[in-house]
Amino acid sequence: MQFPIDINSVKGFLAPKEGEALFNRGMETAGLGPCLEIGSYCGKSTVYLGAACKATDNTLYAIDHHRGSEEHQKGEAYHDPALVDERLGVFDTFGAFRLTLARAELERNVVPIVAPSEVAGRHWKTPLGLVFIDGGHSMEAAITDYEIWCPHLLKGGLLLIHDVFPDPRDGGRPPFEIYQRALASRNYEDLEMVETLAILRKC
Repeated sequence: MQFPIDINSVKGFLAPKEGEALFNRGMETAGLGPCLEIGSYCGKSTVYLGAACKATDNTLYAIDHHRGSEEHQKGEAYHDPALVDERLGVFDTFGAFRLTLARAELERNVVPIVAPSEVAGRHWKTPLGLVFIDGGHSMEAAITDYEIWCPHLLKGGLLLIHDVFPDPRDGGRPPFEIYQRALASRNYEDLEMVETLAILRKC
């Protein structure tokens, strides 16, 4: 697994083993349908999934409003002043994301969708082979992502959820809650947990 870009130069919060799992699972589901990620930030996860799509002539839809989640805003723990558009005075990762796609040579396999998840999903009709949820970590945002996108996942497709912390002392609960909701629905088989990346298969 080699990229035209130094993956460590891309801003993001994805561990290397989690990225490798994204790539491998993207390769695995290539024959089933396109991939979709919710929450691209500057494109670190996009490189892993996009590279798998490039290798298999597949497509990755990358959804993000690029205004940052709650924790990215000014005064919050993960705020990065370098990602503020001073013309508008707002957090904006889209420029950094586009640069990542160009440097990683993924512009023909990744389709950026610059919109909130619920807006992008309003009239969505395309069946999906893989859904990766890594958007807003509020309970409302996590549940919205789960409820909008999981119905489009094909049988045998993979649902991947990032930042799943079984112990609440380690991190926020919403990603863990939708992981639990998926298991409780009995529509998903729990395959593995790679650090904080939960991987499930739709039955």
